[in-house]
Parts: sequence; C-alpha cells; structure tokens
Amino acid sequence: MRQIVLDTETTGLYPKNGDRIIEIGCVEVIDRRVTGNNFHFYINPERDSHPEALAIHGLTTEFLSDKPKFADIAESLREYVQDAEVVIHNAPFDLGFLNAELERLALPSFDQHVNGVIDSLVKARELHPGRRNSLDALCERYGISNSHRTLHGALLDASLLAEVYLSMTRGQNSFMIDNSDRQDNQASSLSPISYADMIVLTASEEELAEHESVLDGMDKQIKKSCVWRI
Repeated sequence: MRQIVLDTETTGLYPKNGDRIIEIGCVEVIDRRVTGNNFHFYINPERDSHPEALAIHGLTTEFLSDKPKFADIAESLREYVQDAEVVIHNAPFDLGFLNAELERLALPSFDQHVNGVIDSLVKARELHPGRRNSLDALCERYGISNSHRTLHGALLDASLLAEVYLSMTRGQNSFMIDNSDRQDNQASSLSPISYADMIVLTASEEELAEHESVLDGMDKQIKKSCVWRI
C-alpha cells in the first residue's frame, strides 16, 4: 500500500479570503515503511503572511520571493500523490487550501487525484477521546522526539506525523496503563479476567523470528528500545 503523509504551511487561515499555500511537504510510506522519497517545496504566495501565521512558520515574504509559484509545482504534486492514500492531520484545513489552489488553475479537486484521504486528527480523537491530540501532544504520547520543532515546517511536520500515524495504527504496543487516560475515561470499564482460565500457547521459531522483526521496526520508529525489550 502506498500512502502519502502531507502537510502545508499557509499565509493565514482562510483560503476563501485569499490566503495561499507557502510550503508543502509530503512523506511517502509504502507497506508501512518510510521510503525517503519525499516531496517538498517552498512556494511564492504572491502576498504577505498574516503576522500570526508568520510567528508560527517564520517564512518571510523576502525568503519566499524567489520560490516557485503553486502553478509551477502543481503538475509535479499531482503526479506524486496520484492514486495514493493520503494522511493529513486536520484534513479539512489543508484540503481547503489545496482545492483553492487547484481551482485557480482550473484543475480537478485534490480528492480526485488520490485514493482517499485519512484525517489523523479524527483517528487520534477516536483513540484518545477527551485528550489533547495536536501533533506535539501525539509525539509526546508515542515517544517521538520533536525537540527540533521550534517552528512549524511542512516537511518536518509531515515526517513527524508519519511516525505518529504508524505508531497510532500499529495497535497496542504496551500493557502499561496511562493514568491520565484512565482519568479522562472514567466511564470506561474492563471486565475482570480469570487468568486461571487462560490457555497459553508456545510460539514457534518462525513466530518468534517474526516477533523480533516487528520489535526491530518499533525500535527504529521510536529511536530507542521499545517496551517489549525492557
């Protein structure tokens, strides 16, 4: 399966009011492995960023003045995402800007180029109801280092989101109970388990080898030994 994790930076919040994309970053994931085949451009929006947006991304009008316009990279973007499943955090925001840019060029909407869009924010809210589910919060929750994220950047954020999404969709990888999760979900309850009734099956050599392969993948994603090796 080919997936593209995508993020944008913009001049402001409202594409209908003329705000534009100033950076787009995409990370390719094939069969749950980050390939390194990224797509990244700074874009000249032909307008200034709002002060509030500038404080977030730090991309000045002067810096962007010699960068390509969206029209210059549109075809490359369309080819890159073609038929892939796209993962975006808070997808309606980015899709609103992408569709506005494509509409200016009389091109089909973004969803017509791809094989579906997954909103990782919606997924996170389903998994962690009542908790903060920003990218920073999810990095902390899944043990992904974001100490180098002093400003927002599309490629950096897409890279972090790829790690978060892979961790978030891997399934339970720890038996430890997060007390804050318990407090946020006091209405939830678990039926008691009688361990005397459990049947234990010994893993085969092939299954043990596959288990080690999965652990190696976890270690690589979180850049340290996962809980199963402790």
